[in-house]
Amino acid sequence: MPNIRRYNINLQMRVLFSIFIAFVLLTACRPGANAPTTKAAIGFVKISGSTMGTTYHLTVSSDEPENLKKQVDQLLTEINAEVNTYLDSSFITRFNRSEKGLPLAGKFVAADTPNRHFLMNYYRAKMIYEKTNGRFDPTVMPLVSYWGFAREKREVTVRDQQKIDSLRQYVGMDKVSLNENTRFLAKTAPGVSLDFSAIAKGYGVDAICELLARKNKTDYFVEIGGEVRTRGKSPRQQPWIIGIATPDPNAALTDLKAQVKLSNMALASSGNYRNFYEVDGQKYGHTIDPTTGLPKMTDLLSASIFAEDCMTADAYATACMVIGVEAAYELINNTDRVEGYFIFGEKDGTMGVKYTQGAKAYLLNEVE
Repeated sequence: MPNIRRYNINLQMRVLFSIFIAFVLLTACRPGANAPTTKAAIGFVKISGSTMGTTYHLTVSSDEPENLKKQVDQLLTEINAEVNTYLDSSFITRFNRSEKGLPLAGKFVAADTPNRHFLMNYYRAKMIYEKTNGRFDPTVMPLVSYWGFAREKREVTVRDQQKIDSLRQYVGMDKVSLNENTRFLAKTAPGVSLDFSAIAKGYGVDAICELLARKNKTDYFVEIGGEVRTRGKSPRQQPWIIGIATPDPNAALTDLKAQVKLSNMALASSGNYRNFYEVDGQKYGHTIDPTTGLPKMTDLLSASIFAEDCMTADAYATACMVIGVEAAYELINNTDRVEGYFIFGEKDGTMGVKYTQGAKAYLLNEVE
């Protein structure tokens, strides 16, 4: 019998991100921090809830926090109904189970367009798929399922290369097409499926921020499952302070590698160090290389990406984990309006850090 060990601190999360949200810096002296809506500071409230198999948190000034929470929850319910692969009734699940595809209810991505949440994820995913030469690929879902990191958890004790090769025929965004005239989302074969889990949380963050912007909010912090976007100043009238965790499966969530200041910017992180399993000493991480169909455990332990929107940061963080630290650095360094902070494993077992020049502006301090 093979010796199997699974490492996943929080099974609800797609990946336990290398980012730890330093709420203690914002709420240290405030009562009721675990309540869905709490007083955070003069004019600020803290709102939290569950979504996408994880949790969300936002800190914002509001005179009607209960009403705002209802609006946020409703928005997230609508998003889940379109892009959550864990819901049998969602649009994406029905598309994945279809033979040839599904018709869309709306043609354009607008505020009142049905399927707009799915379309926003689809268009952005396709764009980043092209910009990363397929390293970010939402059609990798059949392989993610095979390796046991999707809806049903399992461990692969013996690698079936023939099965892996057969599943690779369904991978590639060229296998999915949208006819904007007929409003039909087609796929080339029944086995083709989509998974937006590496971008949907970022989209959820952006959607909440847009909701707050429509309400003329100028200072807020929004986080879903470790993906963050901020605007303006914190209750302390300073930039929001975020912690980047030490990428070690034995480290506490409060063990920080660095702290960053974030204002009018998004930050998303990805890492393999807490979501993997071992079979006879061989590690299998949740990041699957679309080009090989195999789990990719590179020298890159975590990638934290800064971008103006959280969708972009979310997707690029995933792409970076597939290609390793040097290629990830080159990718982000050559991508406009995106910066990166990378933690990698040295040959002697220690951790090294590398970041793009633009990321330096966000660093508050690094923890030795």
